[in-house]
This record gives sequence, structure tokens and C-alpha cells, in this order.
Amino acid sequence: MNFQQLSNLQYWTSLFSSPWSIAINLFDILIVAYILYRFTKAIAGTKIMILVRGVVIFVLAQVVANILGLTTISWLINQIITYGVIAAVVIFSPEIRTGLERLGRATDFFSTAQISAEEQMIRAFIKSVEYMSPRKIGALVAIQRVRTLQEYIATGIPLDANISAELLINIFIPNTPLHDGAVIIRENRIAVTSAYLPLTESTGISKEFGTRHRAAIGLSEVSDALTFIVSEETGGISITYNGVFKHDLTIEEFEAELRAILLPAVEEKVSFKDRLLGGWKYEKK
Repeated sequence: MNFQQLSNLQYWTSLFSSPWSIAINLFDILIVAYILYRFTKAIAGTKIMILVRGVVIFVLAQVVANILGLTTISWLINQIITYGVIAAVVIFSPEIRTGLERLGRATDFFSTAQISAEEQMIRAFIKSVEYMSPRKIGALVAIQRVRTLQEYIATGIPLDANISAELLINIFIPNTPLHDGAVIIRENRIAVTSAYLPLTESTGISKEFGTRHRAAIGLSEVSDALTFIVSEETGGISITYNGVFKHDLTIEEFEAELRAILLPAVEEKVSFKDRLLGGWKYEKK
């Protein structure tokens, strides 16, 4: 196939000469469209995307020149495309390599197991708490569920960042600009930090629990958010959800609570394989 064929009306007519031919060609087009979509998504944001746009413009110009019968222009564009692609491969080789690597990461055809966003989030929470608890680094993290926390998100400092244990730890390091207040998680991303949460009005809370605990309990009373706290005084781990406050949890108990609330039941069954392989622990100790 060449560009002259693409501009030939008889060629396009032959593609739809019979029902079987139509079905095969439509299937062929769908496969090519999917490959182009994946390729475009993989190279988006790289310098090679500029090259691709230029090639598309030349291809369209070639088709128009063939339709209008502009032989000289068509020949010239064909030469530019032929030798320009070779030159572009040499010039843009680093960008092409980067694009192919991103394409390989985007297509998970050969991955044996996919980690869900919820699983990644839970692992980040556990890793951060494992670091902060022994060092008595105070922390307060609220995870939005069904009910919106926009009222409290508006009081914080916008971050809109991917969740990672390292980022959470750095946020709550004492005497840093963002360590006061709460981190609010929305749609598996850190929406804001330094947010203000409503304090509980309950008089039955022990005085050993400070402002972070009272804020977490207060939020659980007015929303369905899941909130966990690391005490700055004792390093104790606590969690609140739907008005229930559990404190002095071990890492294993903390993990079990997170998984019971954040992971669907079907994912818990799938993760049983990891338990057999000695991976993450799921049972309370």
C-alpha cells in the first residue's frame, strides 16, 4: 500500500465489496485504531509528539495533492516523508526510546498481577505509619468516602498529589509549614494538607486524647470519612469511621481495618494469594 492507493476511490470501493470484506476491514481498522490510540497516549507530552504531528500534516497534504492531481507536490512530499522519517529516528532517538518505554508501561499485557489504586494507597499508609509511630511524629489523615469533604478541603492548602509514604512522612515532619492540620485524601490523591476538621462535642472522650483525635472523631460524626491518627505524645495509632473510634492499634490491626473498609470483598479474596506467598499480612495478631 502507498499514498496513491489511499487517494484512489476504487481502492476504497473494493474494501466494501462484500459483507465478509466489510467485517474483516472493520476489524482491521479497529485494531489499527487501538494501536494508534495506545501509541499516542504513550508519547503524549514528549518531543516526539511534535514529530508525529508534522508527519500527519505531510500525510494529509500528500492525500490532498493526489486527489487534486498535483504530481510534483505529491512527489516532493513523498521524498520528504521517506527521508525525513530516517532523519527523525536519528535525531529523536532518546525521545523514541522514552516513548516506547511509556508504551510498554501503558500496555499491561505481560504483567502477572495488577495492583489497584486502593491497594497502593493502603500500602503507602502502612509504610508511613510504620515510620511515624515509633518516632512519635503526629499525623492526621482523612479519606473521603461517599459524602464529600469539600467544606473541609476548602480550609486546607491544595496539593493534588499522588499518594506516597515518603510524601506523607515529609508533610507531618514537625516544624514544617504543612505539618499542622489534616491531610485529606480524595479520589486516591492527596487533595489538601493543613485542613481544619470539626472537633467532637462529646464529653465522654478521655483527656489523654488531643486535638488530632478529637478532630478525627468529630469528622466521623458528620461524615462517612475514614480517618487515622498517629499520636505525637505516645506514637499510638488510632482510627475513626462512622462514629467508631479505635485506638492503640498495632500495625497489623491498623492494616486489617484499612483493608476491611477500603478494599472491596472481591479484592480481599484475590489478595489471599499474597498471603500464601508470605507477602502482606491480613490477619490481626
